Amino acid sequence: MKWDLTYLFASQSDFEKSLNDTIKIITTLGTYKGKLNEEKKFKEYFLLQKELTKIGLRAYQYASLQSDLNKKNSENAKQLQKVQIAFAKLSETCSFEEPELISLGKDLVLGYAKKDPELKEFVFGFEKLFRRQEHILDDASEALLANFNRLASSGRELYSSLSVADMENSDVMLDSGEIVTITNSNYRAYITKSNSAKEREEIFNAVFSYYDVHKNTYANIYKTVLEADYAWMKARKYQSSVESHLFNNAIPVEVYYSLTQVAKETTAPVKRYIQLRKKALGLDVYHTYDRFLELVKTDKEYEYEEARTLFFKSIEKFPKDFQDKAHDVLKDGFVDVYEGEGKRTGAYSSSMPDLHPFILLNYSKTLADVFTVAHEAGHSMHSMFAAETQPATLQDYTIFVAEVASTFNEHNLLDYIIKNSDASKNDKIALLQRAIDDIMSTFYRQTLFAIYELESHKLMETNQPITADALSQIMIDLYKEFYDLDITKEDGKQFVWAYIPHLFYTPFYVYQYATSFAASLKIYEDVKNNIPGAFERYLGLLKSGGSEFPVEQLRKAGVDLTQKDAFIAVSNRLSELVDQLAIELEE
Repeated sequence: MKWDLTYLFASQSDFEKSLNDTIKIITTLGTYKGKLNEEKKFKEYFLLQKELTKIGLRAYQYASLQSDLNKKNSENAKQLQKVQIAFAKLSETCSFEEPELISLGKDLVLGYAKKDPELKEFVFGFEKLFRRQEHILDDASEALLANFNRLASSGRELYSSLSVADMENSDVMLDSGEIVTITNSNYRAYITKSNSAKEREEIFNAVFSYYDVHKNTYANIYKTVLEADYAWMKARKYQSSVESHLFNNAIPVEVYYSLTQVAKETTAPVKRYIQLRKKALGLDVYHTYDRFLELVKTDKEYEYEEARTLFFKSIEKFPKDFQDKAHDVLKDGFVDVYEGEGKRTGAYSSSMPDLHPFILLNYSKTLADVFTVAHEAGHSMHSMFAAETQPATLQDYTIFVAEVASTFNEHNLLDYIIKNSDASKNDKIALLQRAIDDIMSTFYRQTLFAIYELESHKLMETNQPITADALSQIMIDLYKEFYDLDITKEDGKQFVWAYIPHLFYTPFYVYQYATSFAASLKIYEDVKNNIPGAFERYLGLLKSGGSEFPVEQLRKAGVDLTQKDAFIAVSNRLSELVDQLAIELEE
């Protein structure tokens, strides 16, 4: 139940050789400056980039995975830094590429690429380049920006150091007298099992007190993230930071604003659910961390093998190739299952072109963990379908569609468990809670964070102070608006902005959980209702990788996110589920 990284490199020396080869290719790429107008040199340059994709990204993945296994290991950190330095050098070395291609003109560049079979996979990338032509600077300016790439990413590195490498976990004495170490990965599980309001508060404080203590440091780190985004926006002549993140993949800014507007206008079922929970749980005061409490108590734990089996059984109705992909992505050596000292928190699927994906888990035997297995398997399956169909440069799908496959698996697993259980009253309540919590966390909570990003970037864009108090006030207001909860009554909760790594690592990322959830729900409902061609269209989405703009990919799969319908449908679904839950709780 550990990663076998010898799949990537049999030995450390093999990794070192690959890194050295990567550096050599990067250096060679720089010699093509001013020569891309020559058709032969043009072809050599881009085939060399393709070779770099195979060699360099394998090295990058190896170093990244090694680092995530133990963030406290300084040798792993140094190894990753070497690779990051190499890729920063790539950005600097090839900063001439886009301005030079622009100067050559669209007709010449696409003409070279379209007539040569070996270069056809680059056509879509060139079309994307010329689409954003107005945001590409001259050669000297691009070189200058490239020199600042590592500095611009310093916020992410500082956040990782403070939140993982230097994190100091706290011990809590449970009501039973047992002393346990509380971490970002396990605190939810301990709260879920707790029958004591005081104990839950202490468990919560064990995590969030750290962000309170370091709030000013986190605020300054986040300020560097905002400054980098703002500088990028201004240099490339975008109207806003959000536009600068959406433009490259042709995602209309209206999609972002439409999502946030619908979420803000449809919080009634969210607030009703919280009141149902408060009453059912017999709570005098409802805290945000009480969302982890189960409405019906169960001591049931799910071993990892049981989680895999449930997932495999849930997809038996789908074609064999789909099932085979599921088994393949969860086979031994490619999943690191349990929490470890210094291991990165959370869960993810790591994919590189033409390589088998790796999955990181921090499995703690909860029902939520069962769904996480299906979720991450969905990501890896998506990557494998894309690798099977697309060339290396077109396999990497955008974040905008990334969560469709993962949440599709979750919708399906939920239906399977409901239909294939004895469905007692408690079973129904537990599964309704699961379905509702999915919408609450994936659609509403992520959209709340998406609005936070808009508001925090607005502070930077309007020259307002970026302080811990200012950032916290945004969260205080949003939690009141979305949930009707006052988070100032929970020590540390107002610093939830410091707890969410995506805000630091990948700005304007989290909204895509909500858009993908809306899209996957529509696709899944079509498949479940046996709409002709629905599953084939879904597979078409998975196989298309990154070969088209994502909004168009989803349209072909049956979802138009330029309209509000898909978002409103999520709210309607939540309202229906809350109605069902209310009936079950009162019977």
